[in-house]
Amino acid sequence: MLPTDAFLQTHGDGIHVVDTGFHRPHFDAAYLIVEDGRAAFVDTGTNHALPRLLAALEALRLGRDQVDWVIPTHVHLDHAGGAGLLMRELPRARMAVHPRGERHMVNPARLMASARAVYGDKEVARSYGEVVGVAPERVVATHDGMTLNLAGRALRFLDTPGHARHHHCIWDERSGGFFTGDTFGLSYREFDTEQGAFMLPTSTPVQFEPDALRHSVLRMLAMQPRWMYLTHYGPVDDVQRLGKQLLDHLDAMVALGQSVAAAADRHRALTDGLSRIYLERLRRHGCTMDDSGVLELLAMDIELNAQGIAIWLDRLVKR
Repeated sequence: MLPTDAFLQTHGDGIHVVDTGFHRPHFDAAYLIVEDGRAAFVDTGTNHALPRLLAALEALRLGRDQVDWVIPTHVHLDHAGGAGLLMRELPRARMAVHPRGERHMVNPARLMASARAVYGDKEVARSYGEVVGVAPERVVATHDGMTLNLAGRALRFLDTPGHARHHHCIWDERSGGFFTGDTFGLSYREFDTEQGAFMLPTSTPVQFEPDALRHSVLRMLAMQPRWMYLTHYGPVDDVQRLGKQLLDHLDAMVALGQSVAAAADRHRALTDGLSRIYLERLRRHGCTMDDSGVLELLAMDIELNAQGIAIWLDRLVKR
């Protein structure tokens, strides 16, 4: 097993970042919030992350019975796939999940079928394993404005659709930050430059809704957060600049989708267009990685974003 310091970093304010090991280093984070001897996980990664999550508790000298909450930001498998398996190891923990995601955490059959439809049977088996359900009596459905108490520390939930309708973000007043899941987009450390972090939206299928996403992002920015705790990847500051960049990229992705909606090979037009957008904007950001390196790093995101935009376009036609 990796040394703990290879996948566990302490951010401050009792917040610890666990690299779940999914896909590549510094791609998928789970967070462990510790307050006065009690703890909560926000996002869990996949089933394969379980040894790292438990090792993080051991490194911080926390017993498994000291974890009160497991909180998926939404039920996509890179965020919640390992939540059921983790809950089996945490005797006192309850799960706080968006009400639209509650049934999928209790009975993940439809969740798994949806993942197989997007990724294929072989990839789901390799990357995620079989998601384990959670006993319904251990699950709490959140609502907009709801607050959980973690040893006196307030964790407040905001309903934040746009990436997915089953998405909430968690406001941590203590640190002045949001645990954002995918609502506030992706920012990979490989793209950091002297200008700071680089942010782009994620339109992963099947519930991408750009108007709702814009509203969710603006609502979060209005609270003047000091930090955004991203699942992909890690804490970022300079939040207002990144929010503006995120919304600008969202507009560009929407415009691209509308411009190629009737293209004969729409998927190819979308992936080519997204590649151009990201390469051009990364060059302006001061990124010196060569084009092939950028496109390799973003290959999965480009593919999934194209799929999500296409589904959104098809939904518009049906209205």
